Amino acid sequence: MKRQNVRTLALIVCTFTYLLVGAAVFDALESEAETAERRRLEAKSDELKRKYNLSAESYGELERVVLKLKPHNAGVQWKFAGSFYFAITVITTIGYGHAAPSTDGGKVFCMLYALLGIPLTLVMFQSLGERINTLVRSLLRRLKKRLGMRRPEVSMANMVTIGFFSCVSTLCIGAAAFSHYENWSFFQAYYYCFITLTTIGFGDYVALQKDHALQTQPQYVAFSFVYILTGLTVIGAFLNLVVLRFMTMNAEDERRDAEQRALLSRGARSGAVAAVPEAAAVAPAESGFRNVYAEVLHFQSVCSCLWYKSREKLQYSIPMIIPRDLSSSDTGVERSHSSPARCPETPEHRCFCRSRRSAISSVSTGLQSLAAFPGFAKRRSSV
Repeated sequence: MKRQNVRTLALIVCTFTYLLVGAAVFDALESEAETAERRRLEAKSDELKRKYNLSAESYGELERVVLKLKPHNAGVQWKFAGSFYFAITVITTIGYGHAAPSTDGGKVFCMLYALLGIPLTLVMFQSLGERINTLVRSLLRRLKKRLGMRRPEVSMANMVTIGFFSCVSTLCIGAAAFSHYENWSFFQAYYYCFITLTTIGFGDYVALQKDHALQTQPQYVAFSFVYILTGLTVIGAFLNLVVLRFMTMNAEDERRDAEQRALLSRGARSGAVAAVPEAAAVAPAESGFRNVYAEVLHFQSVCSCLWYKSREKLQYSIPMIIPRDLSSSDTGVERSHSSPARCPETPEHRCFCRSRRSAISSVSTGLQSLAAFPGFAKRRSSV
């Protein structure tokens, strides 16, 4: 089974296991509290009915009116400031539920607006996160160089650490501000910031819904808008750094497999054209590997300096699949060279061809010389 399929299956199993664990924990934590709250509210409802002599129909009508009045208690929601607040919750998929369009035209426009706005916003935050990560990586590299550190390279662990503390700092700053403006506890405000910036948006805590804040506190309104957008950018940078790396693993594996298949097919075609007498006695299971090696030999055959120039490419393009019986001493290849130098016009310090050692044996680790197959050496020396 391919690695991509195994990884996908493992993710599915882990996700459903995580859901089962979460359901069990929430059941244990919230079930009894919910039952107790329901009994308390039912007792309060019966008390109000007896006190004010309300029938079940009248009490139900009163409940509906109270629920409809709840959004209006915070003031006017559909002026420009409130509409801008609502638009932010739509395109960022926060969706508090504190306000919703009531007209058919508003509902149609909301669907069309979200259809274009959500992908646009996701791409924007992803691009901003990428730019922020690039800037932070550059600044951290410069800082390491100024401090005289031996290895100024920025590792993934460095970036993850910085991203994690940036997210925690952003949440703490927002919690301090909203606890002051909304008269929440620090824990409640921190919970609100986390639910908002992760775009969960339960709606149990919503800012700008007290004392007509949307109309009377423009500074607080501006801070809330800027904080939500900035916080989502910071969270997006962290997710770009951590989550998207795992999301691209399947694509990278597919690309790597395609490159290996293309290399093997090119090696097979090259081996079919160049008939090697010594290779005829080799088992069919190993002929494909030798054809790959023959293609590598044919890749740069004019001057052995080109082997060194192509060293990095060959090291990462060719898997370590060459059989053991292809490796032996360099004497066979060296005897086939009629002249000690293949590139006399190349300066001594630029050309490795004057060396008595076979250039083939020094291409990269895992690629050995072909002394056992002098046909390859003859073909190479005939160029």
